[in-house]
Order: sequence, then C-alpha cells, then structure tokens
Amino acid sequence: MTLSTIERAYALARTGRFPTLAKLHLQLKEDGCRAVEALLAPRSIRNHLEAICAASSKAPRAEG
Repeated sequence: MTLSTIERAYALARTGRFPTLAKLHLQLKEDGCRAVEALLAPRSIRNHLEAICAASSKAPRAEG
C-alpha cells in the first residue's frame, strides 16, 4: 500500500531526521512526492508537522 504525500510527511517527521519543515519538503520531493507545497500548505498541517519535526529531532535516540 502506497502512502499519500501527507501520510509520508507525518511518517518522516516522526523519524527525527528532519529538524525543519524545509528539510522534510526536500526529502518528500526527492522521494518523488508531487504537489508537496500545495498539500502541506494549510496552516494546521504546517504547524503540526513543524512541531513533530522539532520534538522528534530533539528526542533522545536509542542506541543499538
């Protein structure tokens, strides 16, 4: 099953690899997602993704 661009954005944001929404946008484009700006343009989605990126990138990661 293929994830939508928005689902993929949330999944990537939770990885902790993207401290900013701009870096997340770039990765989505590199992954071949289309209409990234338009789909992530609503303020509520942007704010939520920014908060997830910030929190996830600061969270301690398990070593292993």
